[in-house]
Amino acid sequence: MSAAPARSARFDAGAQRRRALLGKVHIAAKELKLAGDAYRDVLFGVTGKDSAGDCSDAELVAVLDRMKALGWKPAQPAGLARSRPADHKSAAKARALWISLHHLGVVANPSEAALEAFAKRQLGCERLQWANQRDAYRLIEALKAMAARDGWDQSVEGISASAVPIVLRRRLVERIVAKLQAIGLIPADWNAREAAWRLAGIEITSVLLTDASTLDLVAQALGAKLRAAKPAIGDAS
Repeated sequence: MSAAPARSARFDAGAQRRRALLGKVHIAAKELKLAGDAYRDVLFGVTGKDSAGDCSDAELVAVLDRMKALGWKPAQPAGLARSRPADHKSAAKARALWISLHHLGVVANPSEAALEAFAKRQLGCERLQWANQRDAYRLIEALKAMAARDGWDQSVEGISASAVPIVLRRRLVERIVAKLQAIGLIPADWNAREAAWRLAGIEITSVLLTDASTLDLVAQALGAKLRAAKPAIGDAS
């Protein structure tokens, strides 16, 4: 690209940015119901000027910041507003691990947004939905490593694929119970059955004879007790 077209491209980008800033200022003023003198007072108070057209780009940004302080909330981009949680297999597995780590007290924020932020750091992809599935194992392995560091055994060698989900659930419940014992919230001789009944009113025979959905309820209930007593430390979110 020659020097002249390059300068032209930079000028066009700068002009577009300025038009966008001016448009936002006018939208903000309208939504805040700032008209006439009230609008000019805000401009003058921030920039010393009474016309947005006379302001530099930096001054327009400062005006927008002032309008946000006055209560203006920029509209969320339409694409983000319509975005849905990632729905591929790797995302479902990562989400299950993320929520389980929340029950374990390792992750403080179990939200989809927090998982997305963590996934972005691991995969370098803006949204988990767009992640290359060949690379998604890195996210899963990072979450499993967090679990293992906290004592939730992730080894599945010799376990059939169909049994892995319920085995990991059993281990999760047992690890939460061990942590409750370690902080003195329950006696050392309580097992998962005793903890589930006495702390959450959930009746089970044993973790070995409990179905997956009930184990999820037990992990959620006991995890809430654990987090209330010992908030998550070093949250990856």
